[in-house]
Amino acid sequence: MSDATILRPGERTAPAVVADDARLIFIGRIRTPWVEVADCPRMGQADGPQCRIEIDAVWAPALEGIAVGSRIEIFYWFDRSRRDLVVQAPRHAPTLRGTFSLRSPHRPNPIGVSIVSVEAVEGTTLVVRGLDCIDGTALIDIKPHVCDFAPGAGELSADGDHDAA
Repeated sequence: MSDATILRPGERTAPAVVADDARLIFIGRIRTPWVEVADCPRMGQADGPQCRIEIDAVWAPALEGIAVGSRIEIFYWFDRSRRDLVVQAPRHAPTLRGTFSLRSPHRPNPIGVSIVSVEAVEGTTLVVRGLDCIDGTALIDIKPHVCDFAPGAGELSADGDHDAA
């Protein structure tokens, strides 16, 4: 029996829901030193090991503007996680907690997010520190941690198009 199917005392689940409204595109894979979920740190650390974010070649132009020293947010898919837990017994806390009050990977939409520092850009690979997921985790998206463009740039105009600013 997998760890993802075992309930701890007091944990509760919701009825299974079939989700068909989100169509995610995985844009790459994350390479970390952790093979099993139990090996992963509870949260990524700024001084953690170097990890590699391998972006599919088609998305290479989207990396323009990411440089060494950038702080970026990495969004990824916890594919081994339960999606039915509403109350959890975290390993690090003495009491039961609602799923939405935790950073647990076990959630209705198992999306992980970490803020990482870019240490190198090697073509379509970013070398970073600060991740907390297993090797081979699917990459959903990358965003700047703090936007550095002028206020108002990129806002939608009345007709729904992005301003040309």
